Amino acid sequence: MHLDDHDLKQLDEEYLLSLSPVQLQTLSTKLLADLKEAHDRLNRNPSNSSRPPSTRAPWEKPEETSQDGGEDDDGRQDAASDGAVDRKSNGEAEKGKQDKEQPDAKNRDRRNTSQGRPGRREGAPGYGRTQQLPIDEEHVHRAETCTACSAVLDEAGEQRAYTARYEIDLVQPGNGGNGLMLVQSKHTYVERQCRCGHWTREQPGRCSAEAGWSVALTEWHLAGPLLVTFICALALRQRLSRALIQEFLRDWLGLQLGVATINQCIHEAGRAVEPVVEQEIRKALHEVEVLYAEETSWKEHGQLLWLWVFTCATVTFFIVGKRTRELVQRVLGESFGHWLMSDGYGVYREYAWRLRCLAHIARLRTRLGRKPGSGRPRVRRACSKRSRDGYGCRLPSPRISTGHSATTNPCQNARRSFHRLRRQCRIQAREDAYARARVAQ
Repeated sequence: MHLDDHDLKQLDEEYLLSLSPVQLQTLSTKLLADLKEAHDRLNRNPSNSSRPPSTRAPWEKPEETSQDGGEDDDGRQDAASDGAVDRKSNGEAEKGKQDKEQPDAKNRDRRNTSQGRPGRREGAPGYGRTQQLPIDEEHVHRAETCTACSAVLDEAGEQRAYTARYEIDLVQPGNGGNGLMLVQSKHTYVERQCRCGHWTREQPGRCSAEAGWSVALTEWHLAGPLLVTFICALALRQRLSRALIQEFLRDWLGLQLGVATINQCIHEAGRAVEPVVEQEIRKALHEVEVLYAEETSWKEHGQLLWLWVFTCATVTFFIVGKRTRELVQRVLGESFGHWLMSDGYGVYREYAWRLRCLAHIARLRTRLGRKPGSGRPRVRRACSKRSRDGYGCRLPSPRISTGHSATTNPCQNARRSFHRLRRQCRIQAREDAYARARVAQ
């Protein structure tokens, strides 16, 4: 958006008549762009955007059509439903009318005692930071061009400060000193008046919303860049919890930060470095000899998703999303030229150099050796099917050199476990056939 609420409140007919044709054309272009963006936002719904279905208004729900095509049955059912809704609405209306005529004493006392506007009363104590630090630096931010007519603002024009914020950061002491020290800076934002009469405000930088991120990335933050980096190092490198980070900052730096502020610093840093870090990790994953992949169910904001883990000897890549082929190709690409060890998910079978996870094979072997139970025939049938189609993975030839010894070669281990599992499936099938024959006799 080019114009915010502060800018729109200043636009009126008198102001538009005072503009020159060039300035009016520039302002019209910005208004047209904002109008198109506003209409685009209004037309968004769960069907054409990433909005969840719960955000759809009741009157915007799509009409349900009958799949069987029975118009008579649907018509009778709708008529009956409408009659039930009408009877229910009439009953609720009569009940509401009685409640209005006979209000209870509790609601009557509440209406009599509540006077004035809602919100904080004048003179009531507010809530804010209790720690007061001295101001070491001051920075003034001024707008350079007018948001209405795009003219360069005059330095001698009228200006005034309308808001300010504090920022606490870590800096290295000068004159060759070592260590880190706390510095608090005050950032003042100024609004300036243009020759056309419009007041333009300089605002803190804000990044636009991104799909998959619920945290905002903005300059309006108490912690500075180096302090955020230090907090992330304590959380990820030193494995400290939010409460322990809060204790560390209070004891060693004399800084009091809330747990919510620390958590916000970590989340904002994650969003800021995601493009660079994700690209470097993906590059490292495509250069390893053996890559291990696994996924498990993961609930996030009430939505069932999947937590994917791609790991090797040097890096580990986590990603949360749906269990689809597009997500796997987003990480590995359409072709992966190295060994991939995974479970039996069908998407992995599209990659040629794939190894079946030995832990899954051992688990199936253990279940086959148990006593007869409810899950035994299903496991046997699944294992027999996998034995017929090569167990869903490509078994490399023993002559292929992979750089491993005979005892640690993953290819040899996979082939050995595969043959043992196939042998147990055959033994199990003979035992079941013999048991069925005895029952028939």
